[in-house]
Amino acid sequence: MNRRDIFTGHLARRIATVGVLGSPDRPLRVAVVGSGPAAFYVVERFFKQKDVTVEIDMFERLPVPFGLVRFGVAPDHPKIKSVTKVYERLAADERFRFFGNVHVGTHVSLSDLKRHYHQICYATGAQTDRPLGIPGDDLEGSHSATEFVAWYNGHPDFREHSFDLSARRVAIVGVGNVAVDVARILCRTEAELQSTDIADYALAALAESKVEEVWMLGRRGPVQAAFTNTELRELGELDGADIVVQRQDLVLDRLSANALEASDDRPLAKRMEILAQFAGRDPIGKRARLGIRFLVSPVEILGQDGRVAGIRLVRNRLEERDGGALKPVATDEFEDLPVDLVFRSIGYRGVPLDGLPFDEWSGTIPNDEGRVLDDGDPVPGVYVAGWIKRGPTGVIGTNKPDSRETVNRMLEDVASGTVLDPEESGRDDVVETVRAVQPDFISYDDWHKIDALETKAGEESGRPRVKLTDMEDVLAALRG
Repeated sequence: MNRRDIFTGHLARRIATVGVLGSPDRPLRVAVVGSGPAAFYVVERFFKQKDVTVEIDMFERLPVPFGLVRFGVAPDHPKIKSVTKVYERLAADERFRFFGNVHVGTHVSLSDLKRHYHQICYATGAQTDRPLGIPGDDLEGSHSATEFVAWYNGHPDFREHSFDLSARRVAIVGVGNVAVDVARILCRTEAELQSTDIADYALAALAESKVEEVWMLGRRGPVQAAFTNTELRELGELDGADIVVQRQDLVLDRLSANALEASDDRPLAKRMEILAQFAGRDPIGKRARLGIRFLVSPVEILGQDGRVAGIRLVRNRLEERDGGALKPVATDEFEDLPVDLVFRSIGYRGVPLDGLPFDEWSGTIPNDEGRVLDDGDPVPGVYVAGWIKRGPTGVIGTNKPDSRETVNRMLEDVASGTVLDPEESGRDDVVETVRAVQPDFISYDDWHKIDALETKAGEESGRPRVKLTDMEDVLAALRG
């Protein structure tokens, strides 16, 4: 525990001692917008403050909770999804309430929340993707990985999307973990996917897939690739695809070789070992081939009759820039790779939120350790956590210290009196406000009913769950 955390603990005890906001006779009321990992870690941090009486209401635009865990984690990674057991325990606390199917910015505004809460924390994630910004990016058959991931995970906003899986050759621009997920799902056999909670319509579409060749394209070298070793290793264990790595792509330039030699990063050395093993394999005739390329960047998506027909790549070299980072620089070597489908996976991006400042360059809400800033000045009572705070970096667990930092600042502001003064601070007042604008809001008890229906359907088909993906189906199930 660092000094600032100890100081925060002293502040919490002071709150309880003097009987002000946060004491039993005057609970601290907090609204959390979003229901993914960052949002639940905000709840967890507050509930660990034994000397602060707090009541937390969580608002989620979708009818179901868990955000990125439900709609971003690949269906063939069930162990990662087990983190929701922690969130379920938090949600069972009587101090917690859930308002699903309530869009902050449409059904209720920031001003509405300020009427009911002393503090408001936005943990909405990064909801869109970064474009390639090259000719042909808008051709039919060019998609973001974000769309595809949301589609196969049953996100209600993307269930009607379609992807031409009659395509035989696919390029995925990017070599991060999301790119790996997309490649893996495209190459999984129907039998492998059948045991997951992938959306039923996606399972049916992928069962008919004609994809024979998938290429992941990285603009930098293997030393700089963003995927983890666990994700990388899985690519060589697929039942449906032979892994292909070209030996020449593993020949390091001087700068990368020096960086590898100087590093004591054992996982990085292990990555190179795994890639070398892949390069030494001969294809054994599996249904598809999955290749990884390095030091190439797309400069144009080639089209024919309005559809993707290929992707033009430029060979890169690495140069050292200020600060020691190795940046890719285009050479005069080009090649055209014939593909029928392109997925861009070069990063997520936050979107502006109603009533809050927004930094277009970073795609985040300007903040100082979670306190929202407007022209450099803190906005009283308003905070951020997770990707909308720091950008789309890290894994699920990265959100825990991030949310802890935000809550520590929130507790400091409670102790100093820098909070909102809600006009309607009664706990039931907000229920009436929400019901008036969204009578179909979903409580956590409602979520339990949805969860039970999904898991029962899964049991009947030998799967973990069969997700309800249509909002009308969800409401009809609850009415039934």
